[in-house]
Amino acid sequence: MTKQYLLGALHDATIRKMTYRIGAKDFSYVRLIKSGLEKLGHKAWIYKEGKMRNYYIVEFVKSALHGVKIKSRQNKLDYIQGYFDTDGGLARSRRVRYYIYFAQKSKKDLMQLMDYLTEFGIQCGQIHNPSRSKDPDYWRFYIKAESYKKFANIIGSLHPVKSKYLRVKI
Repeated sequence: MTKQYLLGALHDATIRKMTYRIGAKDFSYVRLIKSGLEKLGHKAWIYKEGKMRNYYIVEFVKSALHGVKIKSRQNKLDYIQGYFDTDGGLARSRRVRYYIYFAQKSKKDLMQLMDYLTEFGIQCGQIHNPSRSKDPDYWRFYIKAESYKKFANIIGSLHPVKSKYLRVKI
């Protein structure tokens, strides 16, 4: 795990005054983030959010990512992978047509992400709002079917659950 991966993962984080909080239903994913931060020399802590919810938070100080930039090809790959692992999605059921997508409130962030993906030859659909009546500021785009294998091979996933479903397409 790199700092650029974590920078990508922050797209689904809560930003506090001194810390970042990344949440997930899957405990193994927050444990992975914590372990990655510790290997990078930073402390992180995990806690369950609420007594009845099955939702976990890994929290760490903002200074862990201070000054991190995306400069190289590898930085972009790591960033995209972190972004996918928190704000990307894919079909998990065999009963629906397979899909890979990214969704985010910031259309500008998605446009930048799409530029990075096209640099790697990964074809993307149009950025669109799936439901203006439900949320006019929510944006999404899909990876085109002809790029599924390329996405799985080049970008991949560190997420324990998502990586299994991506391997189906390799």
